[in-house]
Amino acid sequence: MQGRFHYYEGYSMKEVTFAVRVMYELGIKTLFVSNASGGMNSEFKIGELMIIVDHINFFPEHPLHGKNFPTGPRFPDMHQVYDKDLIDMADSIAKEKNIRVKHGVYVGVQGPTFETPAEYRMYRILGGDAIGMSTVPEVIVAHHCGIKIFGISIITDLGGFDVPVAVSHEEVQKAANAAQPLMTELMREMIKRS
Repeated sequence: MQGRFHYYEGYSMKEVTFAVRVMYELGIKTLFVSNASGGMNSEFKIGELMIIVDHINFFPEHPLHGKNFPTGPRFPDMHQVYDKDLIDMADSIAKEKNIRVKHGVYVGVQGPTFETPAEYRMYRILGGDAIGMSTVPEVIVAHHCGIKIFGISIITDLGGFDVPVAVSHEEVQKAANAAQPLMTELMREMIKRS
């Protein structure tokens, strides 16, 4: 897909995750997800890639709320949502190609505002490394469908540190565009080897 529907645009969770349901019906077995996100980990730099190893869901509506789809159990286990074999493959390829990657926990929030410094600090205390306004709903639905998942974030801005940094959508897009070729190279090689 190119782009996605965002919850902050006024779509319901059913609409946000509809494309994943369609992909499942088409028979996909693996889903690669990517996003632009704000870094809260002091070891991160703008333009770096963060492989998602887990997430924290702060969306006010759950994508599995309502009647259970027969694609998975009513109460799906969420212990290992992001596929370890795919993460290991990505690490190996990144090392071969000298692409710097980090690992971290992605926090999904509804948006559309960027976080305040206090919010960044709170989400960091709760265990987040990066934060964004997408990905988590689609991943939950894909996991419910039994689809293997690999997720990656481009760190496009930083927040929650001693010196506040103003964030603009233009700056986020600029950082994402600069890092995208590395992310694309990594994912293409993963697809070749899968």
